[in-house]
Parts: sequence; structure tokens; C-alpha cells
Amino acid sequence: MGELSGKTAIITGAASGIGLSGVEVFVEAGANVVAGDLQDEKGQALEARFGSDRVRYVHCDVTRSDELKTLFETAKEAFGGLDILWNNAGHGGTPTGVEDLDEEGFDATMSLLLKSVFVGTKMAVPMMKEKGGSIINTSSISAVCAGYAPITYSVAKKGVAHFSKLAAAELSKYKIRVNAILPGFIATSIFGASLGLSREQADQMAALVEQQGGRMQPAGRTGQGKDIAEMAAYLASDKAAFITGGEFLVDGGMTVGPRHSWDESDGGPLLDALGISVEQAEQMRLAMQAGKP
Repeated sequence: MGELSGKTAIITGAASGIGLSGVEVFVEAGANVVAGDLQDEKGQALEARFGSDRVRYVHCDVTRSDELKTLFETAKEAFGGLDILWNNAGHGGTPTGVEDLDEEGFDATMSLLLKSVFVGTKMAVPMMKEKGGSIINTSSISAVCAGYAPITYSVAKKGVAHFSKLAAAELSKYKIRVNAILPGFIATSIFGASLGLSREQADQMAALVEQQGGRMQPAGRTGQGKDIAEMAAYLASDKAAFITGGEFLVDGGMTVGPRHSWDESDGGPLLDALGISVEQAEQMRLAMQAGKP
């Protein structure tokens, strides 16, 4: 690899999950990375692992503009500029529905998942406008389908996807490309964290998700952080120079259609409505066939 050789990237939410995979893939591809996160122990270990000449960890709460600003200052001071921004930090959102959702929970989720993407993008423009760059935003399949995440998370991620398209149009004059990645069921700690588990427990739950999640999608396995990171690295590279304003599903096929469209053992909505299993339907078919004159 070497598609990102000489480029400098900022990745938020970089100490675990998809962001951690992003740091690993980007460094392997030749990039220098400023890694922002709240998990200082993991972040410092990440910097020590690759060396401060390749990775700089910065404590960053992306809901705070002053801390976000530090990421950009570090990129300039440590590596001389900025070529790539990956707005990736997030959590599962306030886990309540419309009836029980309070304004505080709504605002907190929007601040983390949507406003931070806007603020990060705004800060990147002055550093990219002379020679162009690539901005990548982590959205979700919940932006296009109901039932995968709480309403606040889903609405915020829909906003991220559409913001990416609008920003791509506006920033094209500076040769700044903006794209959104819509991950599917990825084995990360976000699921456990959404349930209020400790970080250690959430990490353990991620392993369980990896083992059991393959049944949910045509690809037959749970998504890995590297699956998303590889897409991000491509979008960040010059090979994607003709790609901007895109929404890229990386979901193992979860959104291709209902389960019966890809799983022959699933009877589909008609059999469900009739209360008939696939086996019973087959027996009925054979019985009717046998009864023909």
C-alpha cells in the first residue's frame, strides 16, 4: 500500500472501534494521523505503538469546539497541514422513542453526531482550500432504513449523509471532496456503550456481536472496523479523485431487502401473516401436488 503516502489525516473517535481501524489502515497506507478521542489510555498507547512521528494522540471531546480546534492545530504543527478529515466520533444516541425523548437527550445526541461534523468540516476548509482535500463522514444504514437504531441516532445520521452531499457541492470550488460512509452491523463497542455498560464490558460485548451477528446479513459475517476503514482510505486517496457527494453503504448487504430475499429458510411476509412455517408450506404444496388428477 502507499495510496496515502505523504498525506496528513485527522480521525476522530480514533482510539477504538472503526476509528482505531482507521488509524491502522491509514498509517499502513502511508499517512500521518492526528487521532482524537476521549479514551486517553488507549489513545496514548496508540501513539506509542506507531511513534509520534506518525501518530499524534489528542484528547478531544468533539462537542467542544476548543478541543476540536486542537486537532487542527496539532496537524499543522506536527505534520505541516491537513489533507484528510474523517469525522467518525460517536455513540449510540439517546435510547428513547419520540414519546419519552426529552430535549436534553435530543440536543446531546445532535451535538455529538451532527453538529461536530459541521464544526469539524468548517475548521478543515481553511487548511484544505489551497490544494484540496478529502472529508469523510461516518453516517449509518439507519439513515436510510428504520429499525436499526434509536430515533435520535437515526435522524442525526441522516443529517450527516445529507450534510455531506450539500458540503460536497459547496466546497467543490476548492477541490475539497466530501463523502459519507453508511456502515451496517459492525462489531464495535458502540452497542454495549448504548446499553450503559462500562468500556471494558462494551468491548467484551463487541466480541459477542462479532460471533453472532453474521446471521443478520447476506455477507454471512459481522462487519469489521477494517471494512469501513478500507473504504475511508479509498475515499481519502487520489484514486477517488472523481468521487464526491456520495453515500456509500458498507453493510454486508443488510439493506438489500427483507430477509426472505436472501435467506431461503425465511418464509417471508405472506407465510408470517398466515402463521405458516416454510416446512408447513412445503408440505401443503406437496399434498396439493399429490392430489392432482
